[in-house]
Order: sequence, then structure tokens, then C-alpha cells
Amino acid sequence: MGTAPVGDGANEMVSLDHLVNSADRLGGMVVRSAQVRKVLKSVSQLSPYKATVLISGESGTGKELIARALHTLGPVPNGPFVTLNCSNLIESLAESQLFGHVRGAFTDAREESQGYFRSANGGTLFLDEIGELPLKLQPKLLRSVETHEVQPVGSSHCYKVDLRLVAATNRDLHAMVRAGQFRDDLYYRMSASAIFIPPLRERREAIPAFIGFFIEQYNRLFGKNVSEISRRAIEILCAYQWPGNVRELSNAIESAVILSESNRIGVSDLPKQIVDGTGAELLYPHEQSSASSHPAAPVARRLPAIDFGDEPPGFLLDDVVKKTLMRSLEETEGNRRRAAGLLGVSRSTLYRMLIRYGIAENPHRLSVPHPI
Repeated sequence: MGTAPVGDGANEMVSLDHLVNSADRLGGMVVRSAQVRKVLKSVSQLSPYKATVLISGESGTGKELIARALHTLGPVPNGPFVTLNCSNLIESLAESQLFGHVRGAFTDAREESQGYFRSANGGTLFLDEIGELPLKLQPKLLRSVETHEVQPVGSSHCYKVDLRLVAATNRDLHAMVRAGQFRDDLYYRMSASAIFIPPLRERREAIPAFIGFFIEQYNRLFGKNVSEISRRAIEILCAYQWPGNVRELSNAIESAVILSESNRIGVSDLPKQIVDGTGAELLYPHEQSSASSHPAAPVARRLPAIDFGDEPPGFLLDDVVKKTLMRSLEETEGNRRRAAGLLGVSRSTLYRMLIRYGIAENPHRLSVPHPI
């Protein structure tokens, strides 16, 4: 499927295949920018070890994706991946929620509870929004991190736990330490191995590939067949500031795919707040609906041009992607349909990646070395 020009360069339709192939993807992560390659380098370096990792970044940047990548590429990928949003902790019950309790430890404790730590034993515990953890509970979390054991509420017995702790935050924990809102010893313990995910506005070169990824995803979800998007629409999406980051972009593409009345997405299909937020209604006031066959009127000026050219992946990315492909096939016993679902890509995309990375016909029989 090629790109069909419609009028001037800004009015060209860019094919979904071109967007999908414009960058490498690892699960839900689109890898096009140097910043994301740096993140993947950290993942590759940290994943073989069970060291505590702190992931920071604005809301919607994909912190849980990185946590899952650390787990999947780590030494116990088949262990549990347990997620807890610390903002959901009930302060009076937080200790019990984390470390468990014995029967009769408090009112309504009618049966024993393992808690999140013991539930994640042999795998990964992901504590999202760690900045919301109650201050009085932080010394006990630090003790569990350092001693690798937990003591349930109401029990005199300590249980050993073997897990990787990954925490994430969209807050400035260092500023919280200075303000007395977060313990310094816990902060320094967690931040020794840290990964920062830059906001989407600082890696705009990845936006076209994200657009293709989400169109493909929502085509499958809603049974749609969107195969093209106007270059103008892409330029508008690339110019927007994205305060909600990748999550907001995903929501915008979901809306555009649903609203599109043909196999094309145009400016008129984009959410109004995004078009208004870039001033695009002044630049492109006459573009027709995506269902219209009439070419749009010429415009005097355009948003900054976006480079859609291919960028060769770095050796580190090749290493991480290949190992992830092999591990997904191992976990699904070579079932490519299930492996594609595990990675969040289409089967055709999985086949292209298998060919590109030279994976054997029976990759589930291969052993996957840990990243070096």
C-alpha cells in the first residue's frame, strides 16, 4: 500500500504501513529517539539483576511498560508481576496490604492475608506512584527492601521474600525529601538504580511511529480498516504539547479511528482540543472531512516538517528486541499468534520482525542469554 498524494505536500496521505515500519517497537514502546535508546540501555543493563529500580517520568509516559520489560528480560520472567498503585492504599490498612496479616490481627481480620510482597515472591513487585506511600510506612518498606523479608501484622514471624522491587513516580521525590514528605534513606536506596522516561514532547520524532502503532491497535479493537492519515494531521499531532504524553496520544488516535468515516484520517477527525491547542484551525481552515473526495485548499504556511525516513536501529536495540522476541516465543511454546498478542503487535508485524532478526524456525527451543 503506497502513499497517495492529494494536492500539495501537506495534503499527502501517509500510509499506515509506512508509519508502522518507521521505527522499532518493543511491546508498547516505540523506539525512534536517542532518549528511548538510552532508556533501553538502562533496561538491558539492569534487567539481569534483582536490584531495586526507580522509574520516574510524567504521567502517561509508559513507566509500567518499562517495569514489565525489566521483569520480562530479567532472571525470573515466568514469576508473578504484581502491581500496586500506592495511591490506592488505605492508610489504616496499608501495612497489612503490603506485608499481610494473621487471622485476628485487627477487627475484621477473619483470615490470613499474604499481602503484596509475599504475592510477588519469585517475581516482580511494581509499586506505582511511590510518592503517595504513607510516610509512617516508609521505614518498614526500607527494612523489607534491605533484609528481603516481611513481618505480617500481628505475627512475630518474618518471611523471606525473593523478588525484584520496581517503583515509579511522576513526582519530584528529591523535592519531597527536602520538604520532609519522603524519607531520605528510602529515596537514596531506591534511586541508586534509576531510569528517567522523557515526556513525549521531547521525543517528537517518535510520534509518527506511535500514530501507526495506535491506528493498527484500534483497527483490530474496533474492526476498522484505517490505512492512511493525512500529513497535515500528523504535523498537527507532532506540534501538540501532549501534557498527557503517550496515553493522551493513544486516546486521540482511538477517537480519530472511531470517528473516521472512511479508511483515512484527516484533520477533521482529530479531537478539537488538540487541533485548537496547536493553532491548526488557523493554518488549515479548509481541509475537508476524511470522507471527502475533494482536495483541500492550498495553505500559505505549514507546521514544521516531520522526517518520516527510516532510522537504523542501534546494536543495543537489536539485542533487546531479539531477546524479547525469543522469550515471547519460548513462553508461548512457539505459538506465533499468542506471541504476537503477548507483544501487542499484529501477526504480520511479528513475522517481519522474525525475518529481520533471523529467528530460527523453532525459536522456543533456543536458550535466551541474559543481556550483558
